[in-house]
This record gives sequence, C-alpha cells and structure tokens, in this order.
Amino acid sequence: MVTAAGIGDLVLRVDGSEPVSPAAVEALLRICDRAEDEYGSGLLIVYASGAPRPGWTKDLSVGLLTKWERAVRRLERLGLVTVAVTAGQCGGTALDVLLATDVRIAVAGAGFVVSSSGDATWPGMALYRLARQGARWRLRKAGLLGTPIGAEEAAAAGLIDVVVDHADEVLAEIAAVAGTITGKELAIRRQLMLDAPEHSFEEALGSHLAACDRALRRAAAS
Repeated sequence: MVTAAGIGDLVLRVDGSEPVSPAAVEALLRICDRAEDEYGSGLLIVYASGAPRPGWTKDLSVGLLTKWERAVRRLERLGLVTVAVTAGQCGGTALDVLLATDVRIAVAGAGFVVSSSGDATWPGMALYRLARQGARWRLRKAGLLGTPIGAEEAAAAGLIDVVVDHADEVLAEIAAVAGTITGKELAIRRQLMLDAPEHSFEEALGSHLAACDRALRRAAAS
C-alpha cells in the first residue's frame, strides 16, 4: 500500500554523541526501507543532535564507515522530502545525516561541530558536503580547524534553512507541501540540483531537458 507520510509517520532520531555503530547503520537502513516500501510521497523527519565525545573513533573500522556512508547516501536519494531538526550541539553522525536532508531546521542556540579525531578534523563525508553545499569562505575554519558554527552563521552559509524557537509550525507547513509531490519527481529534481555544482552548463543541459520532457509528457497524460 502506498500512502502519504504526514508528521510523525516516519521519524528517525540520531544521537551524534554516539559513534557510528552497526545499530546506527541498521536504524538508518530500516527507515529507508519503510520510506521506499510504504510511502509514495510525504515527509521523513530526522531529529539530529549531539556531538561526539573524546575517543569516539576508538572502535571504528573503514568497513563500518563504508556501510554508514552508503546508508546516509541512500537517505539523501529517497523519494520523500527529508527534514532535519536540530537543537543544541550537532556533530558526528547527527551532522552526517543532517547534511544529507532536503530541509534543515535549527532551534535557536544550536551549534554545529565538525568532528575531530585526536588533533585533526575528521575527514569524513560531512566535510565533503560542507564544502559542496555551503559558502566555503564561511566554513573554511570549521573544516580545517574544527571551529564550531553557530546557527545564524550556518543559516548565512546556506547549511540551515531556518532558525526558529519551535519547529512544529515549520514542519506542518513542509508536510502540507510534501504530500503533493510524488517521490520520483522529487528525486529527479534533487539529483539535478546535487549534480549542478560539478557539471558545466553544456554537461547539465541534456539531463535537464530530459527532465523537462518527462514533465511535459506527464502534463499531457493528465
């Protein structure tokens, strides 16, 4: 059965104070399964907060990190609108997932931390997404030195869409719109936007025209 997801139907909670674990990978894959199998449109909400404690990399392996990054990438390409809500400090797995969502809401006072390992910034894919998505000049210190990013600065850099005192009203507005967008169309537009920074106009033109042709065919069919 394909239904639309409203507020509270699909919710993932990510605690960034905990390191990557098989359980975290499984939780992320499980909600992606539900989103793909049970919902044709709607909203997936991620509550992502917390920053890593010292020594968080102790039991990690490249194999486990590979599974985690693939799971985050799967979330990033879902056919539903994904929204992250964060409060307090956000780093580690919480930041990884937040940066893979479509819309990001920060509660006033939130801060973002690029995790470190020993004396060096952790070179995970959060670093990649920070550089690709935000205003690089604003985020250089965060990426190189691990300097925390405040909510307002994150919004100015384009990493956060809105800073609010309470997220419920914004979530309701997004849910109302998300329910009208079919998953495949959303996924196509998202991918076009993700690819844009890496492709020249000439390289991107074919994909965009193909998407326009698809939209015209859908309109004619309806």
